[in-house]
Amino acid sequence: MTDPRQTQTGPTPEQVRRGRRTALLLFAIGFGPLVLATIMYYTGWMNPTGQSNNGVLIDPSVPVAELGLVNADGQPFADRFGPMHPDASWLMLVANEGPCSEACQQQIYLARQVNVALGKNQDRMSRAAYLPEPPADLSGYPDMPLLRAGETEAIRWPGDVDLQQAPQIYVIDPFGNVMMRYGPAMDGKAILEDLKHLMKISQIG
Repeated sequence: MTDPRQTQTGPTPEQVRRGRRTALLLFAIGFGPLVLATIMYYTGWMNPTGQSNNGVLIDPSVPVAELGLVNADGQPFADRFGPMHPDASWLMLVANEGPCSEACQQQIYLARQVNVALGKNQDRMSRAAYLPEPPADLSGYPDMPLLRAGETEAIRWPGDVDLQQAPQIYVIDPFGNVMMRYGPAMDGKAILEDLKHLMKISQIG
């Protein structure tokens, strides 16, 4: 008679439980810091300086996939985010409707200047822009790809702002959540202050 233990091919219940515990531990190590950083940033918890953000928080945050944006090759912009993407990073998205006015061009300039001013953390922050009617010369912004609308009939931008009158800089986290915005009245120093603080408390991206 064959010993049943010799014909068993699947994992034992104990091995399954051990595998689940290992997976949960790895998830906590990998993504716990981002969750903690987000809670700290939104609530000010454990922040001894009592610093509040200068931008407008988007609460609840909006998945970037809901915007329906695609890149120049027609690939969904949302595909560059998420825990499974090896190069997922924070991102500043300049968004404008209609001709790119002086305020729009100022937002493009601010996004680049703030990105550079992040210093050692500048590689953790990327840039992109949604400009249906971009300015004639974008050669000074080679690291800012242009996005376009995909199949979505009308993009509903977080904050329900009029982008023709008030172009925005949206901040997107590495998980693909649109979580903050800055209007044209916000200066670069205030944006930089926010993002430096965000880079300090976040270990992801």
